[in-house]
Amino acid sequence: MDLPGKKLKTSAGEIVFDALILAVGGVTQFFGIESLERNAFGLKNIGDATSVRNHLLTMFELANQEPDETVRQALLTFVVVGGGPTGVETAGALSELTHLVLSKDYPRMNIDAVKVILLEAFDKLLPAFPPELSENTLQVLHRKHVEVRFGAAVTDFNGERVTLKDGTILPTRTVIWAAGVKAAPVMSTLGVAQGSLGRTGVEPTLQLKDYPFAFVIGDAALMSDKDGRPLPMVAPVAMQQAEVAAKNALAFLNGSSLSTFAYKDPGSMATIGRRQAVARLGNLKFRGATAWLIWLFVHLMQLVGFRNRLLVLVNWAWDYLFYDRAVRMIGPCL
Repeated sequence: MDLPGKKLKTSAGEIVFDALILAVGGVTQFFGIESLERNAFGLKNIGDATSVRNHLLTMFELANQEPDETVRQALLTFVVVGGGPTGVETAGALSELTHLVLSKDYPRMNIDAVKVILLEAFDKLLPAFPPELSENTLQVLHRKHVEVRFGAAVTDFNGERVTLKDGTILPTRTVIWAAGVKAAPVMSTLGVAQGSLGRTGVEPTLQLKDYPFAFVIGDAALMSDKDGRPLPMVAPVAMQQAEVAAKNALAFLNGSSLSTFAYKDPGSMATIGRRQAVARLGNLKFRGATAWLIWLFVHLMQLVGFRNRLLVLVNWAWDYLFYDRAVRMIGPCL
């Protein structure tokens, strides 16, 4: 990006612009641990999800044919790192995939031997949620056969074993990393100062200080709330910023006054599996089936168009009624 020259250099050629909105998002943050970056799975895009699905099915295929019990146990041990919403949702989904779906595909396998382990470096799950919802999440995960370990900081993963800070070693072939996110690396090419996690500070109007024609939103933008805390790197922040940035870009081009951005916290939600979720909406707290239905409704309404909503609703209903997942094949990654 050539901000002074108002040019973007892309694989499709050079693009000249009058105003620019940077919504480049974030990437997985491995905190400089090279072995994790090389061997662990992130969860930031569809390509990551496809890779995880292929790997999980491959582990079951190999375990189904493995005569050595020690090797088989390592193949069937799945480690998720990070006790935030992504980690909690992933661990719950893995457990249900194993016990409700794959158990039908591998009838001779001892499904009880499958281990799903959730590692959290601190002392609680879902730190942004009220304590009672965090505790409820822990109880639900235990009922879903997920082993949760607190104070478990990962220092290495060589593809065959995870090493924790206290020296504990966990034999496994699978680590799904949900413990951090940072701004996309392209932000480092701007030539402007970057704050924590590679985020770039913006004005209240979402403009870059030295380049008023450039706006930054989402995970790449560093902006604080009224209490001085950085806004979280979550979708609601980016969606609200997108509306303001689009209006301000047009206003800038027209020479009109710009609006300041103020984040309106819609609450937080996390699913833990089938009929289980936690939700905080303002001062209201929900758990269990009620929170799960709220989660479904909110995500359904975010889809564009009635047809998309109807198709997704039908697919969800089918999965719910028949304990099934339509795609269980090892295919090419995106």
